[in-house]
Amino acid sequence: MKKILLIEDDVSFCKLLEKFLLKKGYEITTAFSANEARSKINSIRYDLVLTDLRLPDTDGIALMAEIKTVFPDTPVILMTGYSDVSTAVKAIKKGATDYISKPFNPEEVLLVIANALQESKEEIISQTTSKPQKPTHTQNSKELIKGISKASLKLAEYIELVGPTNMSVLIIGESGTGKEVIAKNIHQASSRKNDPFIAVDCGAIPKELAASEFFGHLKGSFTGAINDKIGFFEAANKGTLFLDEIGNLSYENQIQLLRALQERKIKPVGSNKEIAVDIRIIAATNEDLREAVKKGDFREDLYHRINEFSIHSPSLVERDIDLMVFADFFLEKANEELNKAVIGFSPEVNTIFQKYSWPGNLRELKNCIKRATLLTKGNCIEKTSLPLEFFLEQHTETPDLSLSKNEKDTILDALEQTGSNKSEAAKLLKITRKTLYNKIKRYGID
Repeated sequence: MKKILLIEDDVSFCKLLEKFLLKKGYEITTAFSANEARSKINSIRYDLVLTDLRLPDTDGIALMAEIKTVFPDTPVILMTGYSDVSTAVKAIKKGATDYISKPFNPEEVLLVIANALQESKEEIISQTTSKPQKPTHTQNSKELIKGISKASLKLAEYIELVGPTNMSVLIIGESGTGKEVIAKNIHQASSRKNDPFIAVDCGAIPKELAASEFFGHLKGSFTGAINDKIGFFEAANKGTLFLDEIGNLSYENQIQLLRALQERKIKPVGSNKEIAVDIRIIAATNEDLREAVKKGDFREDLYHRINEFSIHSPSLVERDIDLMVFADFFLEKANEELNKAVIGFSPEVNTIFQKYSWPGNLRELKNCIKRATLLTKGNCIEKTSLPLEFFLEQHTETPDLSLSKNEKDTILDALEQTGSNKSEAAKLLKITRKTLYNKIKRYGID
């Protein structure tokens, strides 16, 4: 039974969600504040943490950072009101596994939790394995989607060019653009494709443990080293080591990494024996490492070592004409995973997708379509299956829309999107609750 820590200061809502998840077979521990959560995290190892974004003694993002420092492999899901969705998207860039916007659908909660637990399991298997494993190339998770935009064609061209070489590659792009998928495809295009592909999230490794994680350690070499451990370098021998968000490494860890890349030899913590390794390095970052070099935050010699060839991972906005190609691809995968038979998207959803800014890029598109597929009962995905942030952004960009000549339809739409929650509908329309009640009465809305 999976253990979940539920952190929510709204006691009644917390108890309601706890009861629901207990019925679904999860073991739930509740906490009503960050301090209470900290004490419980120190005594029990949880499989997943579900926390509200706003807590009385801190915020969910700060608490998430604390949890990730101690338990980097534990997935953290944020619960947020629709007005904080943009903050939640930023939190994903900082390490959150996913977020759920309130009010939420029970099936959506279960889907997000199930996805987070499965992704965590796969990450632990790939990053803590004691023996190098042959990579498995699955179209479901690591396939590069073939687009027709200039950005997509250039990306495919660069992968084809650099793949067969042994050059170190630096992939630069926003979070959610599929940098690991690009790295995987470079690996598959190389002579190392039948050897391990090891992916490492540099932002999730505490600097004190980096040497052990990268190079391994011997039993008893430090407190907590109860067994010998093979590090990422040795696990990736003969294959490819993918260093995601490499800019998050501390300066000291950068020195250790540079030395290993220069000498192609590693020394496990507590050992006097050097081990030769033959690996290809692919690194990724969502920040400007050149600026970090200028500021002294990133070593210039390491930058040049990992940047023999650079590739730009384009955002979804840059690949705008590919949007519905990607949407159809993710719909096909969602149908397979959820055993559904949704045919496509309504014209209204197509228009909404084209107008949306997609701050979470391909990851956000994939998650959105998977959730919408689950919620869809007919042949096409309709706008009623989309998350609130799509409509919030539209109203933010066109404030006159909320009180236009189609005012009654707009109010009906807002009520539908919020499940007839008048307080949330008023916020969405950017009017007071009293004003909304007056307009509901005026138009005879039931």
